[in-house]
Amino acid sequence: MGKIIAIANQKGGVGKTTTSINLAASFSAMKRKVMLIDLDAQGNASVGSGVYKSQITYASHRVLCDEIKIQDALIKTASGFDLIATTQDLIIAEMQLLQARERENRLKNILATVINQYDYILIDCPPSLSILTVNALVAADSVLIPIQCEYFALEGLSGLLNTVEQIRSTINSRLQIEGLLRTMYDGRNRLALDVSAQLLAHFPDKVYRTVIPRNVRLAEAPSHGTPILHYDGKSQGALAYLALAGEILRREQKADTAA
Repeated sequence: MGKIIAIANQKGGVGKTTTSINLAASFSAMKRKVMLIDLDAQGNASVGSGVYKSQITYASHRVLCDEIKIQDALIKTASGFDLIATTQDLIIAEMQLLQARERENRLKNILATVINQYDYILIDCPPSLSILTVNALVAADSVLIPIQCEYFALEGLSGLLNTVEQIRSTINSRLQIEGLLRTMYDGRNRLALDVSAQLLAHFPDKVYRTVIPRNVRLAEAPSHGTPILHYDGKSQGALAYLALAGEILRREQKADTAA
């Protein structure tokens, strides 16, 4: 059975969508079967994967509203992973979910029909603790949290961890912290070093050794509709996301061996 990872942080601009796209591409390059779900109405994960609005026949809002099956909305990207794309109509689904019965379980029930077909299902969550994010956390086995090493990082992290704990204790007992990922990292910046040190002190077993650096090529890639691996595979950004995918796989192998 595959693993569902929600990539979440209620703070915007921390590299959440960049991580979703490039981790999906990196897993795919490692011959893993991957689905990426764009659950943010801005649709940046869709565009960054090379899928534009004119190419979308069925988007995520129609899946969430039970108008179509998830299999009918799948788009095969040039990078090898499957995508459930989104448009601004996702806002409609969000409003409908607020009025629905068992609204927190909608995505979980949908993904149960396809989970055996994938090694990983990644969910790019919106930058808020909305009903869409709650759906992602209820459906997920774990949550990967991108964190920019800046002043307000730990404060925002605390709120998200409280939400994760509430969902674990009430709805989804299997939900775990997949890991904390330091993004847009600049080791020459004293503040970045201080925040990084605090993260390592508080969460020594959860912070990835891999850090995602500030990288011009990584920032350019979404405007070309492609993951960094295919835009500039030798760049620091591409190598970092490949390293992250490898670290996640090694952690899982170690956990399986220990079990």
